[in-house]
Amino acid sequence: MKIKLSSRLPKSAKSGFSLLEVMISMFILTTGLLAVLSVFGVAISANASSQQDMIARQVASEAMESIFTARNSSQLTFSQIQNVPSGIFAAGPQTLMCGGPTYGIVGVSGDTASCLTQSGAVCPNGGVECLTEPGPDGIVGTADDVIVSLNNYTRTIAITPLTSTANDLGPTLIQVVVTITYNATNSPVPKTYTLEEYISSYH
Repeated sequence: MKIKLSSRLPKSAKSGFSLLEVMISMFILTTGLLAVLSVFGVAISANASSQQDMIARQVASEAMESIFTARNSSQLTFSQIQNVPSGIFAAGPQTLMCGGPTYGIVGVSGDTASCLTQSGAVCPNGGVECLTEPGPDGIVGTADDVIVSLNNYTRTIAITPLTSTANDLGPTLIQVVVTITYNATNSPVPKTYTLEEYISSYH
């Protein structure tokens, strides 16, 4: 009796991917990578303008604080805290000049002065406010300091007296809105930062 042995092995269950599956996978992967790259682009753009945004906030805060300080110290009367011609503050956008010799407050019409650098020199661009940043040595106050002019910023101080709806109360409360407009890096249109406060005649 003869026994016949079979030498055949079972077929492997492994199989490859089709071309269509590979193309769909590549499309999904490419779409995901493009989304990640766009997020990087937004982050880089935001980082480039973050210093300018911080400067705008600082400039607006300084203007508002100078008005409050002048009111609290009785340097200004309450009636003077108005836009011209009723008060002393200039109307409309103004370059960032420093306070003049009369009041020493920024934004006063006809009372401005050239700003100075940390070393005492007049800021460039006609004395417009400037910042002193450290140079390559990383130390402020040395010969390689970098002077950054704020000539691309404007400041608007809008002051509005507030009365009751019946208009039967004197103006004991005013609204002060400081708006900083500037051209930010990688922004096709000017950006604005607005700070709004209320000042009472009572302090």
